[in-house]
Amino acid sequence: MKPILIDLNDYERVGEGANGASYNHKSDPDIMLKLYLRNFDAAEKELELAQKVYAMGIPSPQPGDLVTDGERIGIRFRRMQGKRSYSRACGDEPERTEEYAKEFAQLCKRLHTTHVDTTQFESVKERLYNMLNANPFFTNEQKEKIHAFIAAAPEADTAIHGDLQFSNGIFTEKDGVRTPYLIDLGDFCYGYPMFDIGMVYLCCCLNDEAWTLEQYHMTNATAARFWDAFALEYFGANADMDKIMKEVKIYAGLKTLIIERDTHRPMPEFRAMLEGTIY
Repeated sequence: MKPILIDLNDYERVGEGANGASYNHKSDPDIMLKLYLRNFDAAEKELELAQKVYAMGIPSPQPGDLVTDGERIGIRFRRMQGKRSYSRACGDEPERTEEYAKEFAQLCKRLHTTHVDTTQFESVKERLYNMLNANPFFTNEQKEKIHAFIAAAPEADTAIHGDLQFSNGIFTEKDGVRTPYLIDLGDFCYGYPMFDIGMVYLCCCLNDEAWTLEQYHMTNATAARFWDAFALEYFGANADMDKIMKEVKIYAGLKTLIIERDTHRPMPEFRAMLEGTIY
């Protein structure tokens, strides 16, 4: 795709994440822009995935076109008026954390029961193998054991977000009715849902307080409440949570591969979930 040249003066910056910044168009309320800070190839990849995901009917913002301000690459989307992330909502209204967590869990269950055309998307296993091979921080022995664990994981042809966290779930609200959506679909693939659930647990339960406050706008205590309510809704009241948690923590540890890819440094606080389990 050839990106369209835009004038960034037409946009107002409204937020920033690890990989990019977001902008709203100053005169057109239906346009928002995600501009990558680096890794320009990822912008084109995310747009292609976002178009496929939207066409499948998975609730997500309508993607537009690839653009550039002359230095950076970005994607224009149809703006979701009045949208809030589930993390921001819990930070603003901690007394409603359980309500928001249950709603996010239902959105995730919908995602994880959506079957995909596996010729159109990458397997989560292949995605992780590539990250593992490129990771400079694990030893060869550790890599062999992680590879074996991934290979032995159950197979599935259902949708995986790839970076499933409560800040990548958003909702709009009209007349008291909330409509949820998933955003940041650059790691979308297919496979066993636990590869996604591990990320939810990591974001809720494995960060230090300062990071949780800065990134998710809530305390660790609120994030832990979110996880408890999410897990109950996602797995069901009769689920063996002790057994589930042993598995969840291992998959949370595997998300180290994504985080170390993005931060370019080892993350021992997350690797701890792998010690004594995978290696």
